Amino acid sequence: MKKILTLILASALGGIMTLSAYKVFIEKNTVAQVSTSNSSIPYFNASNTPVSNYGTLNAPDFTEVANDAVHAVVHVKNTSISRAPMTMQDLFMGRTTERAQIGTGSGVIISPDGYIITNNHVINGSHQLSITLNDNRVYNAKLIGTDEKTDIALLKIDTESELAFATFGDSDQAKVGEWVLAVGNPFNLNSTVTAGIISAKSRDLSGINEQSFIQTDAAVNSGNSGGALVNTRGELIGINTAITSQTGSYIGYSFAVPSNIARKVVEDIMEFGNVQNGILGVRGGELNSSTAEKFEVNITQGFFVSDVEENSGAEKAGIQQGDIIKKIDNITISKFSDLSGYLSTKRPNDVVNLNIIRKGSEKTIPVTLSKSEIATIDYLNMQLRNIPSDIKKSSKIDHGVVVVKNENYALYKNLGINRGYVITEINDQQIKNVDDIMKLKQKFGDDEKSLKKMSVINSSGQKESFIFR
Repeated sequence: MKKILTLILASALGGIMTLSAYKVFIEKNTVAQVSTSNSSIPYFNASNTPVSNYGTLNAPDFTEVANDAVHAVVHVKNTSISRAPMTMQDLFMGRTTERAQIGTGSGVIISPDGYIITNNHVINGSHQLSITLNDNRVYNAKLIGTDEKTDIALLKIDTESELAFATFGDSDQAKVGEWVLAVGNPFNLNSTVTAGIISAKSRDLSGINEQSFIQTDAAVNSGNSGGALVNTRGELIGINTAITSQTGSYIGYSFAVPSNIARKVVEDIMEFGNVQNGILGVRGGELNSSTAEKFEVNITQGFFVSDVEENSGAEKAGIQQGDIIKKIDNITISKFSDLSGYLSTKRPNDVVNLNIIRKGSEKTIPVTLSKSEIATIDYLNMQLRNIPSDIKKSSKIDHGVVVVKNENYALYKNLGINRGYVITEINDQQIKNVDDIMKLKQKFGDDEKSLKKMSVINSSGQKESFIFR
């Protein structure tokens, strides 16, 4: 027994002496080695900032906003009359070829006495309009006015009691990434609410720089047109209007007319009976890498002024060819729809402040907007202008563009078309104003070969039509 204890004690003592020797003589001289490599693996900095520092992780509560919004959004039913081609059987049987067609959409109540804003395409061609409120009350609606260019229409219903209504917000202050709700009646499903964020602003879907939509990823489908786009405060910041889709149904993008444009349109309709457009009076193009090279400038954002309209507010204020418009009031101009969209909220005689760059120096110039009658466009070597209101009234002309200058020798020599002629139709398409000429240029280009037919009113007030072969 004593031998066993002696052996255990000796073993323990030996272990202690060995560990002590390692600590004293070996471990203190040991250096940690890090292997290195000559490989080209990239190294990127990574942030260790807690996610909570970037914003709250709490999901937004839309319940109150949604509850208020659904009471301000209505179901619009459009009954139109279509005429099918008459068959011999219809003729012998004395049957009519008129048939009622029903289309549906949405609208937004904007006043307690029953004014309703919707899309022009929702009520287009209507024979009868009816409105269904969220509480299922049904009313006949009267069409007050429309604006095809912005796709906005104003309706009115008469009720005995005040109605819940939406309050306009400032769409210029809306931010990309901001939460929004789309409220409407897709597929006849009343009071449908979807949520998303603002994906982009100043979107143009036409390709001719005449639109300025708010883009959102809130789901919008057929029947949502004319409905409300509201922010988290319940303010109306847009009228849902369009989607882009190969199937006809929502695939991720929807578009709304900004509330500032929509509000201005309905106010003009109520006060003047039509939309009053303020014209800046400049022509040119938005800047990017290719256009900057074309215009020989080293700036890739803004609007380059290539020409200034005669007698326009821009000319009177001193805007010059070669100026680059960087801002209009507090709106930064990165593309043309930023400029055109903001001008759509303005009227003649409104003053806007242009921040421009001229020969490397920045200037701020106030410009008084002109009437839309001074707006001109070049087409087929002719300069065309909207018809002034006084000429429309005195000549009893309600559509067309007037020829300001004609440098097209063939049209002048062969047809006599000259200054003062009014072009009313091209290729059987009615010409209302220079916007219609712009659409023709976008579709066919500035090529005389696309010209098949033209109707004009000559300087004597007589109507003439020409067919081109």
